Amino acid sequence: MELYQLGRRVVRPRDAAGLYYNPRAEFRRLAEAGALRHLAHGYYLIPPQEALGDPRWRPEVEELALGVAASDHGEGVSLMGLSAARHHGAVPRAHATAWVAVPVNRRPLDAGVFGRIVFVARHLDRLDLVRARTTVVDGHATSVEQTIVDLARHPTWAGGADTAREAIVRLWPRADRVLLDDLAVAQRGQAALDRFRIAQADLGA
Repeated sequence: MELYQLGRRVVRPRDAAGLYYNPRAEFRRLAEAGALRHLAHGYYLIPPQEALGDPRWRPEVEELALGVAASDHGEGVSLMGLSAARHHGAVPRAHATAWVAVPVNRRPLDAGVFGRIVFVARHLDRLDLVRARTTVVDGHATSVEQTIVDLARHPTWAGGADTAREAIVRLWPRADRVLLDDLAVAQRGQAALDRFRIAQADLGA
């Protein structure tokens, strides 16, 4: 399939202007044939070879979020919040919403059965990132320490305070305490981090 020349799994009709006379019509045809999955207006997913024609296959919403963000913004994106915590194995159950950092403000994307993608405008050069390999795209995720600081400051990036606290508790034993405090101070998150420490002490954790 010519679309493999694009080198990524989340593709847009406008990316294929040099491959097809009418990319939108061709994408619709390929989707009807099972060679593409329609995600949302202007976005399609190329399934892996072993999943072609299998409607049951779908990637995790976090992987999809990273792929969509990378298709629009290149390397300057990163999984963050609850999605980064899930990438680090701290969130055992799947969620319907993914959070991804991008360089500009943009509205959330409803990808139907695949889930919902929330884009957060951030300066990625100020974040502590690690490489993230997924079935859809290779990119970045916030580090364990950065994820803790983010969730402590912005529990809405986990969908709520309880989910954020659960993720932080699971990430905490793996965090470098020096780096954690350095990030908290640099990003005005020390007070939020201290509140978490006090709450955990009160619970006897």
